Amino acid sequence: MRLGFRHRMPTVELAIAAPSSAVWDVLVDLEAWPVWGPTVAGAILDTPGPFASGSRGKVYTPVGVPLPFEITEFIDGRVWAWRVLGVPATRHEVIPVRDGCILSFGVPIWAPAYLSIMALALPRIERLAMDR
Repeated sequence: MRLGFRHRMPTVELAIAAPSSAVWDVLVDLEAWPVWGPTVAGAILDTPGPFASGSRGKVYTPVGVPLPFEITEFIDGRVWAWRVLGVPATRHEVIPVRDGCILSFGVPIWAPAYLSIMALALPRIERLAMDR
């Protein structure tokens, strides 16, 4: 695991020896979010269908409070970012490499402490992707 800086955001990254498609599938599987996301108890989209730029939904905190979200950046198989409660939140990027991929989580410049939470999520995603 390493800290870095991509797209003007502090990042935490993990090299994963799984296909980038498997890691991506975990990232966009809302049912998997509570398994890998320490601050997520559940999530739903407002309208059925795959993720896309502009998709909206609700993410539930561990205490059950629903927070509205919107996908603000989306490149299928590569990256999605979002706003939660209208505030810029994390950016999730899958970078294919020869032996798998690099999973990179970016956080807003004003929220570097959240990198420690993202660092907990990375190996959880790796385990889920290896099982796919």
